[in-house]
Amino acid sequence: MRIRVKFTKTGCLKYIGHLDVMRYFQKAFRRAEIPVSLSEGFSPHMLMSFAAPLGVGKTSSGEYFDVDLKQDMDTEEVRERLQAQMAEGISVVGVIVIPEDKANKCMTLVAAADYTVALRKGKVQLPENWKEKLQAFLDQPSVVVMRKTKKSEQETDILPWIYKMRPVMLDEKAMSEHPSGAEADPVAFRMVLSSGSVSNLKPDLVLETFAAYAGFELPEFSLLIHRNDIMADIGKNGKRKLVPLGELRKQS
Repeated sequence: MRIRVKFTKTGCLKYIGHLDVMRYFQKAFRRAEIPVSLSEGFSPHMLMSFAAPLGVGKTSSGEYFDVDLKQDMDTEEVRERLQAQMAEGISVVGVIVIPEDKANKCMTLVAAADYTVALRKGKVQLPENWKEKLQAFLDQPSVVVMRKTKKSEQETDILPWIYKMRPVMLDEKAMSEHPSGAEADPVAFRMVLSSGSVSNLKPDLVLETFAAYAGFELPEFSLLIHRNDIMADIGKNGKRKLVPLGELRKQS
């Protein structure tokens, strides 16, 4: 039985790195006494696969990993057992059963990520016509930047990887729901960006590029980045259709 676990990461735990999150959940499964399948060989480990690492300092309400269980279990029981082991800052919000083939692994399916990026209070001075400049920025034929990869730097047109981007004004309710709302100005950006192993676009690079275009400064630590969800593309014939990974359950 293969399950997909959806969890949130907020508060001080946003400073915990990806490898520590993996170890955290491995210990949580042991403490919850949930029978997880192990790999074969001299050093067996849990068969666990995370969708996409979340950068240190970023919060999220939609993180995912897949894990194989030795036996069938009720998904709500699994969620409750795991949630009972969680510390403040991480919460297990959903568990679904998924197909057991390689094509349906969350790491393979990742195609996009949905972000809300708020500006830290008092850190950024936007120009008066910043909304018009944002539209002009997105209306360009291309947005070429020097993008760092693991092996080198190369010029990349990131505009095709910006699927959606719009300004949003956080009201009191939205700011109270944003994990960093107390630190944020009302001005924020909502964006859906390409994600995955081939075309992975980070929201901070998009905002830095827009700031350079619009002529304002983004001081260090001025962005409060929250990932709302991670999505797969189930569209056909070249038409994009993005859906959250938590909706791709196994059909009975």
